[in-house]
Parts: sequence; structure tokens; C-alpha cells
Amino acid sequence: MPKSPYTINLKRKKQPASPELSVAQEADIQRRHRFIATIMIFVILLFMIPTYQLVSSYNSLQKQKATIIKLQKEKAALLTKSKAEETLASQLNDTAYVEKYARAKYYYSKSGESIYPVPSLLP
Repeated sequence: MPKSPYTINLKRKKQPASPELSVAQEADIQRRHRFIATIMIFVILLFMIPTYQLVSSYNSLQKQKATIIKLQKEKAALLTKSKAEETLASQLNDTAYVEKYARAKYYYSKSGESIYPVPSLLP
């Protein structure tokens, strides 16, 4: 009958026959675990670098979108201000409006008139 490398104890569990074999197997298993751990760390690092790049580019994109929205609001405000100034410029071509504007804004008066400033009437 050939010898088995395992001995059977009373609880019917197999155990290695020699302690040298057990130490060698444990060293081999530990080496495999270290190798797998090294591979896992490498894979984690491989995924971390693109993720960091993706997050930073997303943040810069959000900042650019916020800047675009801010600039669009400024543009709309400037367009309304520009239109108001264009209407004022076109109204200043009318002499009656120029007289009214000068009286209200600069308190000019014709001879014999008295000026009472009323802020809500300013053009």
C-alpha cells in the first residue's frame, strides 16, 4: 500500500504528514497573496488616475458653465441698458424733449419760471 502524504486523525481531517511541507505551502500561499495584493493595488491605482482626471475636468466644466451663465446675464443687462440709451438718444433729437430733459435733469428754466424738483418726473 502506497503511503499517502496525509495522515488522518480521529476527526477525519486531512493534515500534512511533514511540517516542512506545511511551511513550504504556507510560504507559497503567502507569496500568492502578496502577488494578488500587489496586482489589486496596481489595478486600484490604474482606476484612480483617470477618475481624478475625470473629476477635475468635470469641475472645470461646471466653472465654465457658471461663467457662461454669468456672462449671458451681463449681456442681457447691457443690451437693455443699450436699448434705453438708444431710445434716449433718439428722443434727444426732438427739441421739446430736450427742453423738458434740461429742465428736469439740470434745473434749467426760462426767464420768469421757478423750478420745483420732483425726482419721479426725471426722464
